[in-house]
Amino acid sequence: MATRTLEEHLAADGAGGDDPRKAAVAETISALARGAIAVRDIVNLGALGAAFADHSGTSNAGGDIQKDLDVLADEVMLEALRKAPVAFYASEELEQPVALNRSAPIAVAIDPLDGSSNIDTNVSIGTIFSILPALGGAGRDDLASFLQPGRAQLAAGFFIYGPQLALVLTLGGGTDIFVFSPRAGQFLHAYADVAIPLKTQEFAINAANYRHWDGAVRHYVDDCLQGVEGPPGRDFNMRWIASLVADAYRIFIRGGVFLYPGDRRKGYASGRLRLVYEANPVAMLVEQAGGLATDAFQPILDIVPQSLHQRVPLVFGSQSEVLQIRRYHEEPDPVGVRSPLFGSRGLFRN
Repeated sequence: MATRTLEEHLAADGAGGDDPRKAAVAETISALARGAIAVRDIVNLGALGAAFADHSGTSNAGGDIQKDLDVLADEVMLEALRKAPVAFYASEELEQPVALNRSAPIAVAIDPLDGSSNIDTNVSIGTIFSILPALGGAGRDDLASFLQPGRAQLAAGFFIYGPQLALVLTLGGGTDIFVFSPRAGQFLHAYADVAIPLKTQEFAINAANYRHWDGAVRHYVDDCLQGVEGPPGRDFNMRWIASLVADAYRIFIRGGVFLYPGDRRKGYASGRLRLVYEANPVAMLVEQAGGLATDAFQPILDIVPQSLHQRVPLVFGSQSEVLQIRRYHEEPDPVGVRSPLFGSRGLFRN
């Protein structure tokens, strides 16, 4: 049996039927896929292309330094969506949303180039997107559509520009992975109904920030590093790529947990990842794959955004580990875990 294409997958979801929003979602994902192929071609040029220099002296709407490739990826994606049924386009690279077709039924929030600090080092980077219902009528507020909680998302996904060009996608009925075939000239279904394992022995965090973390995060990492001799009772591997899409893709393929907590550094109290166009789409993908995504306390998808570029701490991955991290935050120094008298190998435990 031939491998199903992305277009066939979208049609099988009923996207070509009478529901105008489903049809709009399908058309928009197809447009994003064409944009991703164009971005992949630019990325593949590496230092031979003109877009790998720093965009000197400028920063994006979130305050991060822009590279020329960030700006170019944003322009490519925006152009790809101009003929799609999209009312509003909101990007990490832009201060305010762009109105495309105010009568269209959906809005797109996007991080055009996630992991751009890795551009020069040939590490996987990507494009993250969230598709939301467009709110209001002809006089609708350009921003309102993006201030809905993540559970309002109609679809979400990310493209990863790595050894393969891949798309991790959810339409609300599970998470699937497609890989671009240069021979076929289209995305083909590679992994159906991805399921993140319930338990894991891998965690991803930037350990260089250890001294800035709060006690709960430090205690969790300390216990993981103790391995079989500590409270977890099993050895862990630590991973950190500094590319959200790359760390997430690994978790979808083989499990794990990712942490980007808030910390004591200036500007990092709420973490650095953006709720609307990074945390929300990843959280939807994760939940649809049987995992969990929280800000260490509450589900990411339940948070009501207060601003377009709002930042949020993010913990996601295997259910059991995400829940364990929440317990560390709710009981920052649980006596039953660490006390030599009451701990798992203490005098009062078997």
